[in-house]
Amino acid sequence: QVQLVESGGGLVQYGGSLRLSCVASGSIFSFNAVGWYRQAPGKERELVGTITTGGSTNYADSVKGRFTISRDNGKNMVSLQMNSLKPEDTAVYYCNAKRELPLRYWWGQGTQVTVSS
Repeated sequence: QVQLVESGGGLVQYGGSLRLSCVASGSIFSFNAVGWYRQAPGKERELVGTITTGGSTNYADSVKGRFTISRDNGKNMVSLQMNSLKPEDTAVYYCNAKRELPLRYWWGQGTQVTVSS
């Protein structure tokens, strides 16, 4: 049973930084990609960014240049460094892991990020 546990959320002021972490119960090499999604109140869940097993990353246009995804294979952890935070970044942030054969997804429980103006 795969478990993903996020941490690092909280309240931060406009322009501040936060670092979220997602720790997997098993090796992150077993996933083809690990990503971060977010869901703001009244909105649909949206992709923030992903990182593949090979280390390739992609980001939503809204966070490019401000957010960075990295992985620590030894700790089975994927992190999301968020800089220059804006109130519109306020959301619950979820870690997601994807395995392609067979296709399966896993989700963490989410961590709240609130950016005050």
